[in-house]
Amino acid sequence: MSKHPAARSRLPAETHATLGTEILTNGLTDASRALLEPVSRSLRNHPKRLTAALAALLLTAGGGAFAVASLGPDAADLPQQRIAQPVQSLASDTTLAQLTDRPAFTLYRSEQLRSSDTAESLLERLGVADPAAAAWLRRDANVHQNLLGRTGRSITAETTDDHRLTRLIARWAPDDSGSFKRLVVERTGDGFASRVESAPLTASSRLAGGVIRSSLFAATDESNIPDSVAVQIAELFSTDIDFRRALRKGDRFSVVYETLEADGEPLRTGKVLSAEFVNDGKRHEAVWFQEPGSKGAYYSLAGESLRRAYLSAPLEFSRVSSGFSMRFHPILQKWKAHLGTDFAAPTGTPVRTVGDGVVEFAGVQNGFGNVVFIKHRSDHVTVYAHLSRIDVKKGQSVEQGQTIGAVGSTGWATGPHLHFEFRVSGKPQDPMVIAKSSEAAAPISKASRPAFERMAALMRVQLASAQLIQQASAE
Repeated sequence: MSKHPAARSRLPAETHATLGTEILTNGLTDASRALLEPVSRSLRNHPKRLTAALAALLLTAGGGAFAVASLGPDAADLPQQRIAQPVQSLASDTTLAQLTDRPAFTLYRSEQLRSSDTAESLLERLGVADPAAAAWLRRDANVHQNLLGRTGRSITAETTDDHRLTRLIARWAPDDSGSFKRLVVERTGDGFASRVESAPLTASSRLAGGVIRSSLFAATDESNIPDSVAVQIAELFSTDIDFRRALRKGDRFSVVYETLEADGEPLRTGKVLSAEFVNDGKRHEAVWFQEPGSKGAYYSLAGESLRRAYLSAPLEFSRVSSGFSMRFHPILQKWKAHLGTDFAAPTGTPVRTVGDGVVEFAGVQNGFGNVVFIKHRSDHVTVYAHLSRIDVKKGQSVEQGQTIGAVGSTGWATGPHLHFEFRVSGKPQDPMVIAKSSEAAAPISKASRPAFERMAALMRVQLASAQLIQQASAE
């Protein structure tokens, strides 16, 4: 017997093959043994070769397992060491502002001035937290004269990122001169300074449209059209359309109007440049055109003047409280023919003459109270009663649209309103009928016709665009 330890454990190759076969087939079903029969036969026929291959495989697998298991030591067994290192303190000249350094920015906000605004309440609404600025505004003469108490003026504030005031600008248009005023308040090194400047307004045009569902003003409000533009639309077509009684649901309109801008911000609206109104299926059009040497007027797109000898009403578009008909008299308490038209309006509302003429009477007369009679041509006389004031004198010549007084409640009146009459040869007539039948002014002259045609073509395109905008917003 050999004394070598390996010799005692060495087995014949055949024995290894037989053991391998038994390992492979042990615990398998008969069907599985049948499938592995070719493998068993190979082990019996080539025991040495397959034993060597199996040994190599086992050695490789064992080495791989050893390699994975030997990637590194357990962290819990590693030695631990505490390291202490001093930290350099901040330099003495380093400030908190330097540590939190960030770029500064400017805040802007705009508001409309209110009648109740004080310096403090205005700055608060503008997002300004600056007691020193409020105190300075209370003392400044320019601010008192042009800002506080001036309802509706446009205000813009410029502040630092911590809401301290750096600049305050107010803008307004004092008249129709085409310029606007600008009040500027600026922070200086030791406080604030103010100045008032003048600059030209910039005109631009806007397009809009709407559909009548209940009233003209409801439709313009829905389309964000200013009231001043709505009034102009009613004035333009008032001779042909009774806006108080003849509007139909589904009537539509398109308009192009001016906006007057100050420093790029809309300050107020200007005149209507062109308009179209479809009432009960009938189309009415208007375009503004100024011939050389004239004031400018409205014409149809065909060049016919829209100006008539008489306006349809002595007030800008207003509510009619009592028309030309029978009514129950509120003071006499009986039915009586109402020989004029009553216009409900606040006291002080300007009253205008409906046509050119001469003042025949201006004073107090019985139930009319303060009243003005104006003589026009062809035995036409107009009467304006219950005025709060009279602005003309007997014998004075007046032009169509000129202010002759203001709405009041003098005489036999239960409240502020204007009583208006139109008399022909001493007999009262319906003023709406008279205005509609009165003759129009002259059409566009031949010399201005080419320029007008170009203008009319442009306005047709703009009105069509305004209609498309209205349709798109409705959808």
